[in-house]
Amino acid sequence: MATINTYLSFMGNTEEAFNFYKSVFGGEFVGGIRRYEDMPDNDALSKEDKKKVMHVGLPIGSGNVLMGTDILKSRGQSITFGNNFYISISPESREEATQLFNGLSSGGTITSPLEDTFWGAYFGAFTDKFGVQWMVNYLKQ
Repeated sequence: MATINTYLSFMGNTEEAFNFYKSVFGGEFVGGIRRYEDMPDNDALSKEDKKKVMHVGLPIGSGNVLMGTDILKSRGQSITFGNNFYISISPESREEATQLFNGLSSGGTITSPLEDTFWGAYFGAFTDKFGVQWMVNYLKQ
């Protein structure tokens, strides 16, 4: 069975964002944090760009990895954060739903409070302090 992994791009604060996500989900980064200075042929990069995150992965749950990178303005890259995606979390319990919602929404903006819904779920949605949109959807048994 295929797995779906979310890859996030940031403008220089990937490490901060992923340390925040790690504080909520726990676990360790797969292979550590890889920086642009670790890649071959990096001579054209500035000292600042060499220190930025080329790749980081944080395992979440069973078979899922949240991944991220810093994009480089010096390479003509840019980001437009939009409202065209969410990361949807399906926790295994109501307690886990509450813990993840409260942790990830800290410092962000709640768009739908975590509450029981007509479709039988305990659901909430928010944008975290890094501009990433999340949904927490615990389907009660």
